[in-house]
Amino acid sequence: MHRSEHGSKHGSEIPIWFFVGVLLVVYGVLIGGYGVYAWVVGRVAPVALAYLHAPVWWGAILLILGIFYCVKFAPGKSGKPEKH
Repeated sequence: MHRSEHGSKHGSEIPIWFFVGVLLVVYGVLIGGYGVYAWVVGRVAPVALAYLHAPVWWGAILLILGIFYCVKFAPGKSGKPEKH
């Protein structure tokens, strides 16, 4: 086993950014799902610029960003080479 930079012997630490990515994916799916539902059903909230369908765009942005974080900071995938 190798020691991490914090001195622990656990090689399977999960970065906090992976969990941030998971949360962004969940929020993206929820917000985007609501936006698509509201767009299809036609029951858009009476707000200014409602025709832009902001929940769809925000849901897509959060989903893409969350997938990026999940892939980049996946557990077991280290950005640094191991020292032997």
